[in-house]
Amino acid sequence: MQAHTKKHHTEPDRLVTLRFQVHPANVKRITRFVESIEPDPNSGNITVDEFFDKHFSGQSKASVALKGYRYRENLTQQQVSDTTGIPQRHLSEMENGKRGIGPANAKKLAVVLNCDYRSLL
Repeated sequence: MQAHTKKHHTEPDRLVTLRFQVHPANVKRITRFVESIEPDPNSGNITVDEFFDKHFSGQSKASVALKGYRYRENLTQQQVSDTTGIPQRHLSEMENGKRGIGPANAKKLAVVLNCDYRSLL
């Protein structure tokens, strides 16, 4: 008979990022479920919306995402402009929230920035 081996517990304060795809019909249901889960008051965690409001107040999520993806890929606005054909001035206006990105530009940018175009809308 084999002896039971002890399993090591995971660290309770370590967070894991989950990314998954769901059928569009289930998005609202899953979103409501996730929002219904109350965070542990002792964890010091905040929601994405609270973080966004605290650190990027007054900026659109799409403009912050665009700038963040560009920095992640270590590209200048001019490099993105040369690759996508979108004028550099327009990229600057998009990152500063003065110009909307739009679906056509989002798709062009997503290819260069290795992201889902929907995160730029």
